Amino acid sequence: MTTENVSILDGNTFMVTDRRGDIDASPSDPQGLFQDDTRFLSQWVLLVDDRRLNVLSIEDLNYYEAQHFLVPGTGTIYVDSPLSIIRRHRVYRGFSENLTIMNHSGEPKEIQMRLTVDSDFADLFEIKDKLAKRGTNYRRAEEGKLVLGYRRDRFCRETWITSSQKPEYDAGELRFRLKIPPHGEWSTQLLVESVDVNLTAAGAVSSRMANLEADHQIRVEEVERWRRGAPKLASSWRSLERTYERSIEDLAALRFYPYLFPSGALPAAGLPWFMAIFGRDSIITSLQAIPFMPDLSRTTLMLLSEHQGARIDDFRDEEPGKILHELRRGEMTAFEERPHSPYFGSADSTPLFLILLDEYERWTGDRQLVQELEFAARMGLEWIDRYGDRDGDGYVEYARKNTESGLENQCWKDSWDSIRHADGSLAKLPRATCEIQGYVYDAKVRCARLARMIWKDRALEERLETEAADLKRRFNRDFWIGEGKFFALALDGDKKQVDSLTSNIGHLLWSGIVEDDKIEACVRHLLGERLFSGWGVRTMAEGDAGYNPIGYHVGTVWPHDNSIIAWGLRRCGYREEAAKLALAMLEAATSFRGRLPEAFAGYPRALTGRPVEYPTACSPQAWATAAPLLLCRTLLGLEPVGGRLLVDPALPEGIERIELLDIPGQWGRADAFGRGRIPLGSLPLGTAF
Repeated sequence: MTTENVSILDGNTFMVTDRRGDIDASPSDPQGLFQDDTRFLSQWVLLVDDRRLNVLSIEDLNYYEAQHFLVPGTGTIYVDSPLSIIRRHRVYRGFSENLTIMNHSGEPKEIQMRLTVDSDFADLFEIKDKLAKRGTNYRRAEEGKLVLGYRRDRFCRETWITSSQKPEYDAGELRFRLKIPPHGEWSTQLLVESVDVNLTAAGAVSSRMANLEADHQIRVEEVERWRRGAPKLASSWRSLERTYERSIEDLAALRFYPYLFPSGALPAAGLPWFMAIFGRDSIITSLQAIPFMPDLSRTTLMLLSEHQGARIDDFRDEEPGKILHELRRGEMTAFEERPHSPYFGSADSTPLFLILLDEYERWTGDRQLVQELEFAARMGLEWIDRYGDRDGDGYVEYARKNTESGLENQCWKDSWDSIRHADGSLAKLPRATCEIQGYVYDAKVRCARLARMIWKDRALEERLETEAADLKRRFNRDFWIGEGKFFALALDGDKKQVDSLTSNIGHLLWSGIVEDDKIEACVRHLLGERLFSGWGVRTMAEGDAGYNPIGYHVGTVWPHDNSIIAWGLRRCGYREEAAKLALAMLEAATSFRGRLPEAFAGYPRALTGRPVEYPTACSPQAWATAAPLLLCRTLLGLEPVGGRLLVDPALPEGIERIELLDIPGQWGRADAFGRGRIPLGSLPLGTAF
């Protein structure tokens, strides 16, 4: 039997089970029912006559709903059991299980069914880092429900378990003694509620069993409104349609409803470890998805501005004007054993916030929000110059202040070993990575436009334009490696060029910071054999000493990275190259059944025949999920110009047609059509799935 896990999710609540629908988690296992960074169920195991069940099949009903078809073991190779079991799981601020047992024989069946349950109430950081808990667990049966609880000083969480058919409660079990008539069935509805006791007065929360169906219907209707509101895509390549549909559905699943803005949603970063608010991830996902669902950008901008840095706090890496990296609500954050309340260890979230603000206005024409966030934008610009540029050299660099639990790398490649010289040695801190300088350049250019058109501040406009032009000139001088004809990954703490060849140069094309005479060389590198695997651009070039095709940021292929690179190629006029890269990434999606993972291995396409999975990649992951949306924008050449939508398609020959209908924006709704004109070359079109 395979050990593949099954996941269902809805915003900040998700559940990971095995294929039987059971949870039997070890301390470091990502199985469980999770909400707000806490595991509320670590065991949920169904036994019939003291035996585990065998899987017939699993039905993926929706992103928040799955159905498991099971039979008891028979002791033979044949599935000839007189009984079958259906478990239907549905997650929504807790979860419900509709459990049905059917008797297919002509004789009555007497069985004993047990459901063993437990919760370790582990913080996600405790699971990842294999740490022990410090509080006390308790359990009790009361008023027809089993309560599992955990308390540590003021921090208290409980899991409430109820059943529509009355069980016997004993320690960590619900027991049912059943007699099922011939060709009959028995069923019950189990409800698991995750309770933050700190937010709930004693007895103020009652079981929602009676309201579950109403809650579910509200969710179904809301999801349908989401799907209907998204543009409709049709293509001659059916796999593209399915990838698009999967992206829309997964973004719906990853929507996070923050407490400050319960009526709005922004994307959580990814399952299982990152179902929380992330600055960089939410901003980039919103940028990728803005032609399709601009409301994500609005909530993202509003929430991040509410949590914008206001003081100097070394524990959280907080500084005035800085945009957060990550916000958590678990136990370790509550007791300041982790700095994520929020944590500000990101040097690129602030310029990306400014870029999103401008892009959102260009698409929607929502000047009111830009006016409301003027102070936040000015604070962000101040942070770039005063705090982001740590030593006054005109570049934004980073070095963590919290050396115990802060991130060593505070760029998007935030693993500890990602910033390496070509000889494999780690770059000295502080580090000024190249793409962050590009983001800063773009942010200043865009904010100059906002200063002119909306804030009516001519002096700010002129200053930002002057600063952007000066940054571009200096950057092309200081980061350019003349011998290799590409931009350095970073400047290290000694202002030495970090001379590895990486995908970051594609972000530079998107930002516009690259001078014209250097663009072609960057394009050749991006589509050359060292960086381009055939499925996408690797994070680090083959041949560098640090390269590893299964290294997290030193050789893998990241879909979001490639979508930005394709966007950059298109921005610089390299339409054929952008189409080639977009097609390769969309073909890779067919190997993952339309759901691109966080990352996959960087092996050459000729070697593997299909993309090789990266073992611990998040899936779904927000900016990977949104990558096909940005690739579609790139292929169709969608740009807002003067309040109208410009459509300038450049499709590879292998995709004969793409139609995107009802694209939202300040123009109302618009349609875009494209037909293949660019030769496909040697890349075979992926098969449908």
